[in-house]
Amino acid sequence: MNWDAIINNTLAGLLTPTTIAFALAALGLAMHFGFAGLLNFGIAGYMAIGAYSYAIGVLSLGLPWWGGMLLGLIGSVVFSILLGIPTLRLRGDYLAIVTIAAAEILRLLFLTTAFEDITGSADGRYGYNSRPDGSGFANANPFPPGDYGFGPWTYNAETLWVLVFGIIVLGVCTFLLWALMRSPWGRVIKGIREDEDAIRALGKNVFNYKMQALVIGGLFGSLGGMVLAAYANVSPGVYVTSLTFFVWTALLLGGAATIFGPLVGSVIFWVLQAFLTNILPELAIAGILPVSSQQAATLRFVLVGIGLMLLVIYRPQGIFGDKRELTFVK
Repeated sequence: MNWDAIINNTLAGLLTPTTIAFALAALGLAMHFGFAGLLNFGIAGYMAIGAYSYAIGVLSLGLPWWGGMLLGLIGSVVFSILLGIPTLRLRGDYLAIVTIAAAEILRLLFLTTAFEDITGSADGRYGYNSRPDGSGFANANPFPPGDYGFGPWTYNAETLWVLVFGIIVLGVCTFLLWALMRSPWGRVIKGIREDEDAIRALGKNVFNYKMQALVIGGLFGSLGGMVLAAYANVSPGVYVTSLTFFVWTALLLGGAATIFGPLVGSVIFWVLQAFLTNILPELAIAGILPVSSQQAATLRFVLVGIGLMLLVIYRPQGIFGDKRELTFVK
């Protein structure tokens, strides 16, 4: 087996635009589930809203790249309001049902040929990052052409620009979440997670606080979709239900009710994904696994599912979390 290639490709997973996008989405889930106790199983929908709004804003509406991203944030707020109004006054499982269904409805709307001129249907959208008029994200790249970094962390100028932009956005979002959770607003949100009837008895409008938490977490998720769109073309095949469960795995791995847990969990998750993607086909080729190399490549999804079950059973608080802060283990 080519261990040099396996190790290099695995280490490269430590820092990629995809890792940063997942960290942002997991940070949004930390706001939703970890701190507010909202069961959101449609984070892929938020990422799709951010990515498609950004691409459509640039290509169809002629907005500059930052205007497209602002449109994505607006779309995320509207999506949260549409989800929250009929569900947040009910039990948490209603939100789970609505969000997973809404995310799939969005994906099918982006996939249908009825809006092909706008969404691109199965082909998705592309060509929005580099624009002839200089308004694209790639046109704002401050780095001269060339390669940067060393070893497995070598990037071209375009990828480096996405990484730097993503790290800045992730840093700002992490600080905002940290500041919010240390504020009186954050203490009310944690109180709602623990006992919303007690918070309601104190005169707080629980519905409004839940809606605010849903909006804020959704903004983080949509930003994750935009970072992913700035790195690769927008395609409906990306924002499938499995994407939601991958983000959930990253969240639970690091710790749901933590600030830095989602970040570390996303890094560990993608390093493991890179390792399994490279090692499993090699094991099949070497005859150690009794399957083909193509089947071995998809075996990682099975292992992720098993890992998620074991994580929830034996370490539900994650690496950094406190078991007493998790809603589903009380």
